[in-house]
Amino acid sequence: MKHTGMYRILWEKGELAARKDQAWKRLRVCDLCAHECGVDRLAGERGVCKSDDKVQISSYGPHFGEEDPLVGTHGSGTIFFTGCNLRCLFCQNWDISQMHVGYVVTLSELADIMVELQDIRCHNINFVTPTHYMPHILAALVIACDRGLEIPLVYNCGGYESLTALKLLDQVIDIYMPDVKYADPDVGLRYSRAKDYPRVVKAALKEMHRQVGDLQIDEDGIAWRGLLVRHLVLPEGLAGTAEIVRFIADEISPDTYINIMAQYRPAYRAREYPPLDRPVTKREHEEAVRLAREAGLHRFAR
Repeated sequence: MKHTGMYRILWEKGELAARKDQAWKRLRVCDLCAHECGVDRLAGERGVCKSDDKVQISSYGPHFGEEDPLVGTHGSGTIFFTGCNLRCLFCQNWDISQMHVGYVVTLSELADIMVELQDIRCHNINFVTPTHYMPHILAALVIACDRGLEIPLVYNCGGYESLTALKLLDQVIDIYMPDVKYADPDVGLRYSRAKDYPRVVKAALKEMHRQVGDLQIDEDGIAWRGLLVRHLVLPEGLAGTAEIVRFIADEISPDTYINIMAQYRPAYRAREYPPLDRPVTKREHEEAVRLAREAGLHRFAR
C-alpha cells in the first residue's frame, strides 16, 4: 500500500512555504534545539552543532538496518546529515556528527535526493540527525513537492528538541523517531553536553505524540504515521531505563512502539569514561526489556 505524507496538504495550501519562512528566520538567533545558542547562523556564526547557514550531508540511500516497519522490502530512504546538537562521547558516527565529514548540498540538490529515493521505491524519507537543519529541510521539501515527492517523512533525532521548532513540524513529519538517552540530567550533561536532557526529551515526546499518535502500521507491515522510540541500553544502567520506560508507558502511551537497543559498543572517546569503556552485556539488555514489559510496554521493534 502506498501512503502519502501529511505535508502534501500543507504544500497545496501554501502553508509549507510559510513554515519554511518562519523556520529560516530562527537561524538569525538560532533556537532550533534545546541549547538555544542564539547565534546568527545566517552570518556564519556557529553554536553547539557547529553548523552555519549551509546544509551538509555525509551520504544517502536505501537503508535496510532500520526497524522493520521503516525498511519493508525496498528500504528506508535515509539522508545522513553532518553535525549534531548533541556531543555524545560514545557516538558511533562521530566522524559525521562531530567532525562534519561530508559535503555541502544546495537546497535544490537536497530536494533531488528526496525525489531520487522515492523513485527507487524507498518507503519513506528518513532524515538522520535533522534538528539543526530543520529550516533547510523545509525549504528543500517545498521544492521536492513541486517535483512530485509524496512518501512519508521520518524525523530521526536525538530527542534534545525545541518545542518551538517541533511545533513548526506539525502536519509536516509523519513519523517521529527520537532517541531517548538518559533519565538523569547529570548523566546527560556529562556524556552529551545536554543540560536538563530528561526534562527536554520528555516534553519533546509529548509534543511528538500529540502530533502523530502511536505508530500506525499497514497490512504490509509498513509504518506510515506515528511515534517510534529508540532507547540505547548503556553499561551499569547509566541510561536510566526504568524511569524512561515508566514515563513512556504512563505519560505517552502503553502502545508506544519502542526499540530497546543492545548494540552499544565503545566508540569515539568512550574508553576514557568507564563504565562506557565496555559493551553492554546480554544480561543488561534483557533486564532493560524486562523493565519495559513490567512498565506496560508491549510493542517492541525488531
